[in-house]
Amino acid sequence: MTFYTRRAIKDILDNRFLNAVTIITIALSVLIVSSFGLFFLNAQDMFNAWKKGVRIMVYLSPGTSEAQRLDTRYRLQTIAGIQHIRFISKEDALELMKARMKRQTSLLDNLRDNPLPDAFEVTMVTESNSPEKIEFLAQRIEGLDSVSEVEYGQQWIERFANFFNLFKLAGYGMGALFFMATVFISANTIRLVLYSRREEIHIMRLVGATDNFIRFPFYLEGLIQGFSGGLIGLGVLYATFSAIGSQFEQTLQAEMVAVRFFSPGICAAIVGCGMVTGLLGCFFSLKQFMKE
Repeated sequence: MTFYTRRAIKDILDNRFLNAVTIITIALSVLIVSSFGLFFLNAQDMFNAWKKGVRIMVYLSPGTSEAQRLDTRYRLQTIAGIQHIRFISKEDALELMKARMKRQTSLLDNLRDNPLPDAFEVTMVTESNSPEKIEFLAQRIEGLDSVSEVEYGQQWIERFANFFNLFKLAGYGMGALFFMATVFISANTIRLVLYSRREEIHIMRLVGATDNFIRFPFYLEGLIQGFSGGLIGLGVLYATFSAIGSQFEQTLQAEMVAVRFFSPGICAAIVGCGMVTGLLGCFFSLKQFMKE
């Protein structure tokens, strides 16, 4: 094993430029794909945190009596998935609007009648915060007597969910594309090294060296390339994250969302993927070279 390792390191040092190109290629692929994954990881955290704060506004019909309002509240409490119900009278709603429109309060001062309806603010349990469950609950609430309208930002939720699904597909496609491109470049780099040593390999075969004896140092070389490229790409990503992550964290503190980097397990998996990339490049290159 020591002999194979020394031989692999010697090949890397003897062909610095070719191996540097492969390592840089693997590092760039890891950096780009991991950046995509890191953005998705934190965006998913933000979406989950936002979903915890999703509320359904239940607007009551004009002229709803106190008894009808209490009956509606009771019916809301019997619906599974609802955690908390808060009644907002039209007077409170108008005061809240004035507080939020401090610079435009003059527009509301001349109102003869309060145009806002009484409403219930409904908070759901965390398990019911998926777009499908929100839509289902909204339809049930809308069917209640004395309810004129239900609003929960359904268009925004649907667009955001569709964006996330598209984002996932794009991430998978990009990851597969960079993986194949990196394997191709790694294979061609190893093939160039093999052609530069073809006479030596031919002599080794003549004196009785087995194919495994010839292949193993190149497999180690591919693993070293993949490990180095994965480590460099992940290191650059972490340095970039550390430099700009604090700015995003300050912005998101009000939303109670923490920006985070990959866990140690995910980092190890990313470096492992880089090693697999280098190993596959060696495998395909050696397979073709040995046939020739």
